[in-house]
Amino acid sequence: MGDLVTARLVIHPMTVSEAERVVAGEPDSGARWAPEYPTDGDVSAARRFLSTCADTGDPQPFGNYEIRRREDSQAIGGVGFHGPADENGSVTIGYGLVPSARGKGYATEALRGLLLLARAHGVTCVKGDADHDNIASQHVMLAVGMRPTGEDEHVRYFEIAWTDATAITDPRS
Repeated sequence: MGDLVTARLVIHPMTVSEAERVVAGEPDSGARWAPEYPTDGDVSAARRFLSTCADTGDPQPFGNYEIRRREDSQAIGGVGFHGPADENGSVTIGYGLVPSARGKGYATEALRGLLLLARAHGVTCVKGDADHDNIASQHVMLAVGMRPTGEDEHVRYFEIAWTDATAITDPRS
């Protein structure tokens, strides 16, 4: 599985060795990490990815991805799936950016790319959630076409579902 390239980003499928380095907080000699990378969320996602790989093998394309800026190749966050599609064709996603990269539209661009990838691999529904006080993350999901589907005392839930007649916009356009 190769990189997904958007207008400003490279969405890079994480390998086991890259995930191990994220968990350890030790970039390899070729990695370019933004100063605040990896965040706690990146480490948690890398651990989940490593656990999945150990239990059932590499889940690509439904694994973890590193978000890199094209202009400087620095890793600024992550985006990915919590696992492969279920029997109904549904997946759950997560994403996050280092604080210095927030507010620039990168999360929206990365999530659009991930939705395009999911749709291309037969996914019919993508779900996500955000804490009530994480208004920025809620805006990201709304910006890519996800709609609120409910909430509990901690989070709001979002999803986007497609039929064969539904099209999504290529993030490179």
